[in-house]
Amino acid sequence: MDALALCCGNAEITEGEGVETHRIGERPGKAEVDQLLETLGDRRLVVAGTDADLAAVVLRLLRTERLQEVAVGYVTSDRNSAVAELWGLPTEPGAALRRALRGEVDKVPLVRDDVGGVLVGRGRIGPVRGVAYCDDAKVLRGQASALEVVPHHALGLEVTVLRRGLLGRRRAVTTGRAVQIGCLPTLVWKDGVPHERQPDKWIWYRHTEDLRLIRGLD
Repeated sequence: MDALALCCGNAEITEGEGVETHRIGERPGKAEVDQLLETLGDRRLVVAGTDADLAAVVLRLLRTERLQEVAVGYVTSDRNSAVAELWGLPTEPGAALRRALRGEVDKVPLVRDDVGGVLVGRGRIGPVRGVAYCDDAKVLRGQASALEVVPHHALGLEVTVLRRGLLGRRRAVTTGRAVQIGCLPTLVWKDGVPHERQPDKWIWYRHTEDLRLIRGLD
């Protein structure tokens, strides 16, 4: 099956018949990605790189209104990839490429934030002191070591509040469509990359359109 492969940063794939490969930078933007998307046609799009690289490419699909028409395969360069863990993708490069080229397409939730980004793997806020809600449920009032968010196959996202106490680490997990927090300025990490500033409020929510991720059996 024909595919267009984007190798981000130092990521590599084994080029094969029917696969057009382009090397682009880490976390590529509009200038690198959009012109290649224009040539995609009905081929599969394969992204090789980190979760943050995948998020950057998916953001361009969102911006160019291609989410509903493009099937995305992922060849992670990180064996600790949250995306691979979440959706059962291979982390061995050869197996991951085979899955991307031959696997079945499955719609998975796409999580957005209120500053124009997307989250495809794991987000983290903390250490945190403030108030957080997942939909109508209050999940935090006070302080916690961190608040972590990942996509959830049913409702959209899963929120985990991590606390440390005398009995060790405690975890409280809630699922919903959105999470919002107001807090003292703190660190925000999106797919392993720190946000450029320390915000005092943040929102993650399920986008109205899903990501067409190739994750079925090859």
